[in-house]
Amino acid sequence: MRTMNLLKLLGTVLLGTTLMSAQASRTWVSGVGDDANPCSRTAPCKTFAGAISKTAPGGEIDALDPGGFGAVTITKAITLDGGGGQVASVLVNGTNGIVVQAGAGDVVTLRNLRINGIRSGANGGINGIRWISGAALHIENCFIFGFTNNGIDIATSGGQVIVEGTTVTNNGQSGLSVQSTATTFVAIDRSHFDQNTFGVLAGNFSQVTVSESTASGNAQVGFIAATTAGTAELNVASSTAANNPGAGVQAGNSATARVTSVALNGNGAGFVTAGTGVIKSFGNNYNSGGGTPTAPNLTPQ
Repeated sequence: MRTMNLLKLLGTVLLGTTLMSAQASRTWVSGVGDDANPCSRTAPCKTFAGAISKTAPGGEIDALDPGGFGAVTITKAITLDGGGGQVASVLVNGTNGIVVQAGAGDVVTLRNLRINGIRSGANGGINGIRWISGAALHIENCFIFGFTNNGIDIATSGGQVIVEGTTVTNNGQSGLSVQSTATTFVAIDRSHFDQNTFGVLAGNFSQVTVSESTASGNAQVGFIAATTAGTAELNVASSTAANNPGAGVQAGNSATARVTSVALNGNGAGFVTAGTGVIKSFGNNYNSGGGTPTAPNLTPQ
């Protein structure tokens, strides 16, 4: 009996080793692929979900040609790259596009993707990208649109997010929303958050820095810091908030917004504070819309 148990244990170990060794560091998906394939370049898979189990932690899934590659939940360090100059799409209705629920030390990169919630009235996908756990999330050169909730939904207990060269538009709530349970750092560069309800929302336990970006044509506010728990910090530099009926930049309770070289054009108000919110200016801001470029708590810092 003891010998039989040892043999079973050895078989399990060998099987696990074989499965691990079968995972490739780089796999491929194609619009004409098949998830029964090994996801090699000559025999690609059809979906990200089909390829992820065949990709080693820290590896990369690349799109070989245009296609719709489906919703996926990511539980390990990995890169998803749609390739430049082609349509690598995640098209969903009634669910999230990409959910990242990775390990504490895992870094996930999402690059060159179109994530479409096909929103029509109350229908459509929930969140484009929802980050629940992991060490860091990089979102590069993506186009995220048409979701009923948020384009990028950050709901972690800490970590770092970097958003570069990305457009987030036509979402029912925020282009990017942070509602965390421990301080989460977000850096946004050369990106656009337009025609949502809020452009960028720095919420609970957030520290968000925005540079060379826009938040325009949103239904309420372009850049907003507001919290119901912890603190929120929003730093905006060399950016534009235009044609937002509520305000260009707003700070609510327990929130601080810092601004420099921010252009406010055609908003219902320029800078707005509420409750204990504070806006601090480093100067060189410009307002051509409603309100003034100052607010009651606007002070140099």
